[in-house]
Amino acid sequence: MIPTRGDAFSAAEIETGRLLFAGEWNFAAAAGSLSSLPPMAGPEIAFAGRSNVGKSSLINALTGRRALARTSNTPGRTQQLIFFDGPRLMLVDMPGYGYAAAAKSKVTAWTRLIADYLHGRATLARIYLLVDSRHGLKPTDEPILDALGEAAVSHQIVLTKCDQIGEAELAERAGAVKAAVQRRAAAFPDLLATSAKTGEGIAELRAAVARLLAEREA
Repeated sequence: MIPTRGDAFSAAEIETGRLLFAGEWNFAAAAGSLSSLPPMAGPEIAFAGRSNVGKSSLINALTGRRALARTSNTPGRTQQLIFFDGPRLMLVDMPGYGYAAAAKSKVTAWTRLIADYLHGRATLARIYLLVDSRHGLKPTDEPILDALGEAAVSHQIVLTKCDQIGEAELAERAGAVKAAVQRRAAAFPDLLATSAKTGEGIAELRAAVARLLAEREA
């Protein structure tokens, strides 16, 4: 069992999370600038992380769709905010960062787009910051963490690819990541560990999103 799932979820919460993501999901929009963002409607949750951390794979696993979000072996391919519309919320695949070969002008454009999105999206409920469990936090994660704190956007760390390391190493990595974000006021204190390949932790992440929506609606 993965030791970093955060709060225990009841069977009812697991089922609520399953139902939340079981409906129809469709591509809604691709936005490369603030002016091209889709109109704000229901709540949104967004997934951020380094290039090749597994954002698209995780979105596909959550929704049970093999190719809803486009996956690629080429880092930095997602260069826009990609919106997917579901029954009760919108999922957002944010541009990956930390790809050394990306042109400086492109990195600047991505950074501006993300900053505009974080500051101007009232429907944004939470950012899930994906971190590769094999490597933990890297210096390239610091700018997005700083931006999230500056914008006072609620965010939570989700470890990915946890099937590729042992439980002892996973627990150690999770402890280090948790300690690193403790001082950040907008960071949710618990971590979630997932594997899009095996499905480990996916039910818990769905339940966490369902709990978040319930708290916002209360």
